[in-house]
Amino acid sequence: MELSVSEINIRSICPADNPALAAIIRNTLAEFGADVPGTVFYDPTTDSLFELFQEPKAAYFVAEADGKMLGGGGIFPTEGLPAGTCELVKMYLLPEARGIGLGRTLIEKCLETAREKGFQQVYLETLDELHLALKIYAKFGFEYLKAPMGNSRHFGCGLWMLKKL
Repeated sequence: MELSVSEINIRSICPADNPALAAIIRNTLAEFGADVPGTVFYDPTTDSLFELFQEPKAAYFVAEADGKMLGGGGIFPTEGLPAGTCELVKMYLLPEARGIGLGRTLIEKCLETAREKGFQQVYLETLDELHLALKIYAKFGFEYLKAPMGNSRHFGCGLWMLKKL
């Protein structure tokens, strides 16, 4: 199925989304050889994202087309981040949903939501293995940091970036 961003619905997460999102996240990490300890692959909250994103100032968006979940992404006020900072989290897409601008659309939605919720900067943690994502983050103005911020407990991520809004 050829997808275009105009055919894709982006909406807030609901409880029924948990199993499909957990599968997309874990399958994507495994696809890129990043299914290692210290990543969301082993994080128990990956199985209950709806519940996790009920945290004040958090938001998670799901992308779907023709009733099929394609992926999602969100923002979260991760413990230990500086005041006014949230984290861009759990940005994962099915292979057929990559390369069509959907990742860019989800990031734009997350950044807009972060601004609306009063954040001044957005932090993210990622992996070297996710090459395409790294290029997209750089195009959005995320800059590399020398060390992690906050306390995400994802020690398996070796790259950290920050964008001022």
